[in-house]
Amino acid sequence: MTPSAVPHEENPQNLTASQSLARTPLYQIGIELKAKFTSFGGWEMPIQYGSITQEHHAVRNTAGMFDISHMGKFTLQGKNLISQLEYLVPSDLSRLQPGQAQYTVLLNPQGGIIDDIIIYYQGTDSTDSQKVVIIVNAATIDKDKIWILAHLDPDVVHFQDLSRDKILIAVQGPTATNHLQSLVTADLTPIKAFGHLETTIFGKHAFLARTGYTGEDGFEVMVDSTVGIDLWQSLYNVGVVPCGLGCRDTLRLEAAMALYGQDIDDTTTPLEAGLGWLLHLDTKGDFMGREVLIQQKAQGVQRKLVGLQTQGRNIPRHGYSVLSSNQVVGEVTSGTLSPTLGYPIALAYVPIQLATLKQQLEVEIRGKSYPATVVKRPFYRAKNRVTN
Repeated sequence: MTPSAVPHEENPQNLTASQSLARTPLYQIGIELKAKFTSFGGWEMPIQYGSITQEHHAVRNTAGMFDISHMGKFTLQGKNLISQLEYLVPSDLSRLQPGQAQYTVLLNPQGGIIDDIIIYYQGTDSTDSQKVVIIVNAATIDKDKIWILAHLDPDVVHFQDLSRDKILIAVQGPTATNHLQSLVTADLTPIKAFGHLETTIFGKHAFLARTGYTGEDGFEVMVDSTVGIDLWQSLYNVGVVPCGLGCRDTLRLEAAMALYGQDIDDTTTPLEAGLGWLLHLDTKGDFMGREVLIQQKAQGVQRKLVGLQTQGRNIPRHGYSVLSSNQVVGEVTSGTLSPTLGYPIALAYVPIQLATLKQQLEVEIRGKSYPATVVKRPFYRAKNRVTN
């Protein structure tokens, strides 16, 4: 995931529902709305409420809302918390001011990506105790929790896992903020991208962040279950469109936001994934995998994640081979027919010498090769988006 990205998830289109899956507090509303469900990171989640394409266009043109309560929600509080978290990520967290957030990645010693996350810094209290909220991917909640706790001082840091206790709703699209503002006591206008605040909704505590995973403006709202159910119903009553994970995938791909487990994983580094902007090598000290990444930056990466465009209805899908001169040179990590642009788009890892704009390649689709062109990312950029 890239800016405005809440970190993200395995491809929902390749999964099937199971009776043993966890369900969010909004599950029953999905049933009432006749949503189609799928297995996703251990949860039974709505893949669509109606038409995936219509839900996609609603987010691009007006406003849509997503139940993302399956995602991991951690709160951490303690002295020297930021300096301890600094070792786990390549980004400089010390520059964060209260009410600001950083999209970043947890790294392993090889510089591989354990997960992509967002760290929301809430400031320091009168006892010099720092507090953060961390949102992680649904499928990596347990892995991330173990990794983070293993590298923090348990004597000074209090860790809470609120993943099963809180509802998380993403309200996204050009009119999303206006719809949400009518239900929130705080003024949302001054909040910049990746800004966040605590306020009240229906008289109850709420955490709001101007982040998302669609490429559009909007907020993600974390509240207690009863408030979340009322919030969903209130937004639905004023015309905000319920959206499932199907259009969440097409929206994030148009915005070239990484999908954990497909576009990035613990074998890919930020430099290979085009996330080099997360590395603040000159402004922070040691961190996990630093020497590996310094060496990789000096020598250059051997492969790179690129954007591809094909023509017609020949859609590159996850796992399809990328070819050059009839030789397999890479693999598609994500692909779809873009509802906004009207043509197929994809992400793929290819050798660095083939990762230049307008490079002509091919994708093998059902036994046949089709032309593909390396194009600039993101494929789509929203107009009039709020910036940092």
